[in-house]
Amino acid sequence: MRARTLIVCIAIVGAALKGCAALTSTASANAVAQAFRPAVDPAREKRLEWFRQAKYGLFIHWGLYAIPAGQWNGRAIPGLGEWIMFRTPVPVREYEKLAARFNPVKYNPDEWVKLAKDAGMKYIVITSKHHDGFALFKSQVSPYNVVDATPYKRDILKALADACARQNMRLGFYYSQAQDWHEPSGAGNTWDFGPDEKKDFDQYLRAKAEPQVRELLTGYGPVALIWFDTPRMMTAERGKRFTDVVRSMQPNTLIDGRLGTEGDYRSTGDNAIPGEASGEAWETPATINHTWGYRVDDTDWKSPGQIAFKLIDIVSKGGNYLLNVGPMADGVIPQPSQDILRTVGRWLQVNGEAVYGAGPTPFGGELGTPAPNGAKDVRGDPLYFTQTDWRVTTKPGKLYFTFFTEPRVPFPLPAMKNAVKRAYRLVDRAAVQVKTGNGRTLLDIERPIPDPMATVIVVEFEGDRVQRP
Repeated sequence: MRARTLIVCIAIVGAALKGCAALTSTASANAVAQAFRPAVDPAREKRLEWFRQAKYGLFIHWGLYAIPAGQWNGRAIPGLGEWIMFRTPVPVREYEKLAARFNPVKYNPDEWVKLAKDAGMKYIVITSKHHDGFALFKSQVSPYNVVDATPYKRDILKALADACARQNMRLGFYYSQAQDWHEPSGAGNTWDFGPDEKKDFDQYLRAKAEPQVRELLTGYGPVALIWFDTPRMMTAERGKRFTDVVRSMQPNTLIDGRLGTEGDYRSTGDNAIPGEASGEAWETPATINHTWGYRVDDTDWKSPGQIAFKLIDIVSKGGNYLLNVGPMADGVIPQPSQDILRTVGRWLQVNGEAVYGAGPTPFGGELGTPAPNGAKDVRGDPLYFTQTDWRVTTKPGKLYFTFFTEPRVPFPLPAMKNAVKRAYRLVDRAAVQVKTGNGRTLLDIERPIPDPMATVIVVEFEGDRVQRP
């Protein structure tokens, strides 16, 4: 067989990324795998093909909780915006009154999908029903939905599904299968309905959760994935009932790792990034500020540089990045969120080759080392010290190095047996000099870098793949 040429791309990110997180937690990232047991199954691998290519998606948390926006009766309620009913707590009959005020006349699903495309995202996941029990779609199962209970009287998910179809965007639905604070038998609401262990949880699953999942798989075209969440009280048998529903109705639909039983891919903890690379399919769900649902007082936005760092860091470990926005009650995504997403999208227009369809690093030393003395994070999981200056992603015959500070010049490539052929910048194809010294291959990278977000340098190697010494 003729040897193929191996190409290594090196992306250099400017000093604007100063302040990226220095610690990650492997165990806490794995903690919400929640009974994820990937089956060795060709059908599963086929379902995952698009997911492994996509790498970057838009998460949308939207519901009645966008109306109080973190405030209840003039008082700021600590915690996540979408958890305000739980954190206050608000009685069901009081919270229900928000539905009469939900009229998102500025909701434009085509603009939302275009934003995702401008951002370089390849799929969208939206909350069809969060823990408050309110559905953003027309449901025959419960009148507590956007069509029957609000003055808006239109199916938000149907409009978004149609917009996604027009713009060739994959769409998935978040569905809170276990927690439902509106239902007497659903999990989570102990202030109105008493302790969970005394509830007829199976009655809730039969009467509402399972039928609503069937509705989602019936009226909205091909569903890319169902994103289940917080599987309290979800036994393996209960989880299998949902799996059977999905597999029987839309066999190609992915199931995340938060159902409480076998899923197609692992879902990490919220905002958690593992410290090590993995060959399995996984996804980090993450916020662009601190909350998921809109809070009027949460303006601590991550910078485009921080988002680019997290995206490359995740892809270098084999994962996907599902980045959330929380629209306001009128249907408008906050402008800072839009600006951040579009800035990262412009970077991806040039450098997306290092992201889409890319696999994890073949090296690993750049990912960091465990914190000394067995240091733990707030969850009691091991901490990792993270080296934030470079990352590596891969494709057949290619490597992509991403630097998050000005690189050491000349930059020594990681040890490998392959001979270097040439190097050039991806942005303008300008040549980069390759040197050897002290038994190492070095790149003489021109400074300052031409792109403050990232500069990609392509380095071609002999051979099919990296051969380590």
